[in-house]
Amino acid sequence: MLPLATFAQQLILATEETTGGHSGIEPGITSGALVEWAWLIVVVPLVATFLILFFGKKLPMKGWELAVGSIGFVGVYGTILFILNATEGILYEGHLEVAKMGDFIIEWGWMVDGLSIMMYFLVGVVGTLVFVYAKSYMDGDIRFTWFFVSFSLFAGGMLVLVSAPNFLQLIVGWELVGVSSYLLIGHYWEDFENVDAGNKAFMVNKVADAALFIGAIIMAVSVGSFSFNDIIDVVMHGEAGPLSQFGFWAGLAVFIGAMGKSAQFPLHVWLPDAMAGPTPVSALMHAATMVTAGVYLLGRLFPFYLDVGGMFGGDVRNIIIVIGGLTLFLMGLVAIVQDDIKKVLAYSTVSQLGYMVAAMGAGAYTAGLFHLFTHAFFKALLFLGAGSLIHAVHSNDMSDMGGLRKKMPATFWTFILGTLALVAVFPFAGFFSKDEILASIKYAGGSGQDVANSILILGLLGSFITAFYMVRVIALTFFGEYKGAAHPHESPKLMTYPLIVLAFFAVTAGWVNIPGVYTGFTEWVATRVPLVGMGDHHAEGFDWPVVLVSSGLVLVGVVIAWMIYNKDAETNAARDWFRIPVLWPLLENKYFIDDLYMSGVVRPVMGPIASTVLWFDMNVVDGIVNGAGAAGKVLSKGVLVIDDNVVDGVFNASGAVTGASGSVLRRSFTGRVQQYAAFGFVGVIVIVVLFVII
Repeated sequence: MLPLATFAQQLILATEETTGGHSGIEPGITSGALVEWAWLIVVVPLVATFLILFFGKKLPMKGWELAVGSIGFVGVYGTILFILNATEGILYEGHLEVAKMGDFIIEWGWMVDGLSIMMYFLVGVVGTLVFVYAKSYMDGDIRFTWFFVSFSLFAGGMLVLVSAPNFLQLIVGWELVGVSSYLLIGHYWEDFENVDAGNKAFMVNKVADAALFIGAIIMAVSVGSFSFNDIIDVVMHGEAGPLSQFGFWAGLAVFIGAMGKSAQFPLHVWLPDAMAGPTPVSALMHAATMVTAGVYLLGRLFPFYLDVGGMFGGDVRNIIIVIGGLTLFLMGLVAIVQDDIKKVLAYSTVSQLGYMVAAMGAGAYTAGLFHLFTHAFFKALLFLGAGSLIHAVHSNDMSDMGGLRKKMPATFWTFILGTLALVAVFPFAGFFSKDEILASIKYAGGSGQDVANSILILGLLGSFITAFYMVRVIALTFFGEYKGAAHPHESPKLMTYPLIVLAFFAVTAGWVNIPGVYTGFTEWVATRVPLVGMGDHHAEGFDWPVVLVSSGLVLVGVVIAWMIYNKDAETNAARDWFRIPVLWPLLENKYFIDDLYMSGVVRPVMGPIASTVLWFDMNVVDGIVNGAGAAGKVLSKGVLVIDDNVVDGVFNASGAVTGASGSVLRRSFTGRVQQYAAFGFVGVIVIVVLFVII
């Protein structure tokens, strides 16, 4: 393996050749204790998980102090790295050789570059705020300690994933996130629906994971390494070989894996049901961990999909942008008809992930990751705000809410700020990141420009849809008269303080990448191992036609939704009167995709296929096992006969001979010294005679 500095210099030269002599990246810190010890970011939460498991119940705060301390450590460390990368640039990869598998070297490592540092910062900072919030939210839960075991494992698994320098380690983190999400979604397992939701999330992701494994194996076998650097190195140098022959299928398989984790249409069905878990889980899952993993993977392999030379995974980008476009539009529409406030936000997340994926398909590396960055703050804020409402009224259903702005002012105002960021109102965070995505899609270029133009239209319509369903949420939740039976009150400070901090980021996080003013974020995430040009559209200012159309549609969505839902009624169901025939039933049934899966996959598997497998198991597999058992029984009887009559006979006979010999020899041991001396003398004479003769 090349030393990092040499490797970086070679790839700078390769980048200059493919991007017209400008890489846009200057290597900064490549060594030092801070980056070399960054493996602690991964290890500390995992160690805390086991400490909470074994000792949590004996601690004063039942393990919460270990959980929040470990994720707080990640937050501080990630923030320091984030600042250093912004000011100097960090480029480092550490690794330990674990084993060899033929020609493959199995390594465990940690990436410290622009992409991984962004994720360390998000997981650490957002995670710390969510863990603090969860202390009050989960107070009194009968499995309080177990919750923080699973929650710490969840965060730790994501850190394993984003630190991975190779596919094998990424898959380990990928599966850790999956199994911990299963535990968290089904935390309230007494209710079968929650268990069913956990199973659904687990199984849908396993289908997608199978594709990820296939894609990873194709890439690794084609290149001779699981390392992302080695794979991208082949792409950067345009080396013809197995990867160029199978690149499309490998890229498509990996993207299907990303579709599962990032809940892209039609593999999105698990994420809304995942709202069965505690609200802090929803906040962290939708902001900085599980669902962002697919977008992160596309970012990590972005040079492969960008494919400057056109030999590898570039053709997959048309599929990526279409899937992203359909997801952002179709799932946004479903959010309009949801009554559960968490499910509105869940479908909103799926829609926003669609924007990120569409950006990746358009070749807009920075735009996709920038929206991931800003979305983490305002979506965590909105979910925690929803949790504050649920904590107060003891219901997820907006029909049990209304008029809460007066009773819960901190929750109300922070929720408003999060909403303004989500619907992309200037100067809130979402405005800058969503605008960059739309502008980047407009300038996607290449043979897929017609496709990109269609997706741009869907993205603009998505702006209207997002504004519409969020105004509906605010009207039904915070305005009118209170419709519930509980006695709502503002949440404790441990819940409201994180809301205030997240609200600050929801306002300001977008200011780190303003076209024509300051574009630091573009440079931060471009510090990569290996160093490659990311093909972004670098605008010198806002694309005003896109900005004006998008903002105009947001304004129209706000006005129309407010006109429909603002007027109070005796019940929130009566306020929610607006319906479009045919479309609304279609949306309420979620395009019947769940029914299609149930009738086309689940029931056949549970019915004829399961019956066939059961018959085969009972008659063939059990027959083989039972036959082997019967044969073993007969064989054991034969072995027993041999053991009793032959083996025992040999040992018994040798014992008898030894006993008889002992009886004879015993007679010679008389205790008379003279007799022993005579025997010794005779023995010496015999030995001398034999020595002379022989």
